[in-house]
Amino acid sequence: MGHSNDLEPSFRSHSPGYWPESVMPHWDDATWQLKNRVSTLAALEERLTLTDEERAGVLLAGNKLAMSITPHFFNLIDAQNPDCPIRRQVIPRIEEGWDAPEEMADPCGEDSHMPVPGLVHRYPDRVLFLVTDRCASYCRYCTRSRVVSGVGDQHLETQWEPAFRYLEQHTEIRDVLLSGGDPLLFSDAKLEKILARLRAIPHLQFLRIGSRIPIFLPQRITPELCTMLQKYHPLFISIHTNHPRELTLEVKQGLERLANAGIPLGNQSVILKGVNDSVEVQKALVHKLLMCRVRPYYLYQCDMIRGSSHLRTPVSRGVEIIDGLRGHTTGYAIPQFVIDGPGGGGKIPLNPNYIVHRDPDKTVLRNYEGEIFEYPEPSPIPASELLRLRDQATSSCGAH
Repeated sequence: MGHSNDLEPSFRSHSPGYWPESVMPHWDDATWQLKNRVSTLAALEERLTLTDEERAGVLLAGNKLAMSITPHFFNLIDAQNPDCPIRRQVIPRIEEGWDAPEEMADPCGEDSHMPVPGLVHRYPDRVLFLVTDRCASYCRYCTRSRVVSGVGDQHLETQWEPAFRYLEQHTEIRDVLLSGGDPLLFSDAKLEKILARLRAIPHLQFLRIGSRIPIFLPQRITPELCTMLQKYHPLFISIHTNHPRELTLEVKQGLERLANAGIPLGNQSVILKGVNDSVEVQKALVHKLLMCRVRPYYLYQCDMIRGSSHLRTPVSRGVEIIDGLRGHTTGYAIPQFVIDGPGGGGKIPLNPNYIVHRDPDKTVLRNYEGEIFEYPEPSPIPASELLRLRDQATSSCGAH
């Protein structure tokens, strides 16, 4: 299946793509999309010629993280390119079967910060609330592969009452992030039940939802969903997109619907080898995001999840990408590059070294062009000058 230049700032629909024209009346129905996900080797091989590495990866996938790809997202795969950045994200590869010595089942240390099932309380004033273990499609580098998709090593507890009670008792918490899995997979009514219960807790100031549904399943972003979400402001949504090809016409329309409902949108990307590990691709991505009214928020170093070594890049690559964006595009387009401290350290920001030297008198800085500038520290006002100014003010007062 051919594709236009991925780096052009254009939005287009890819439907029906690998599917026959006869499905078009159903294409915009989220339920149809979910029922027709590609989740077996046979369904994959109907549409793609797999590499040996991919075929072996699919055969092994059921032991770690299920495969599931919505028709909408599947249509973005370039059948002629085995290194297509879309297929690298969602089609298993044999490399997933090898665990590097440094990799972990729970690289963010969430289980050790879980006072009640499903609720991660790592930061003082905010919590992560894992409400489901299912997604529309499964990213092969998923940080929570141990619990999502139903084939991981652990089971996610979805009895929420203990979590609600914990939130009611801990008045220091002001911010709740709903994630999983993907909360937007829930029906409007089920999602509203959670939001309404959280909004009834007086000290919770704002709510957030982390979701890849707008990218994997934009048909889910209906006017009815947006009308419901509007009732629970301040409400923020963080989407997850890694490559400019993912921002289709349908995705743009869904994101605009959310923005028109007054929901601030941010994007979280993960640097992935062979997907988006270049300044050129990242710049095209952030420019398209802004055109969708989404603010690039975080650029993540890929977590050390088991079986991810073929997708992880050196930390220096992320720093180089930020350095290549800073000064070369608008500040709104530049995300913060972060590493989640392995084992539960939380997000640690990394930036290029713009400070060349610092001493008590000045800071020496490097700009995006490599030029050097000095910024002097504030000079104390001499006591004699303050006296002179007071005398001047007194004389001026006497003259009036």
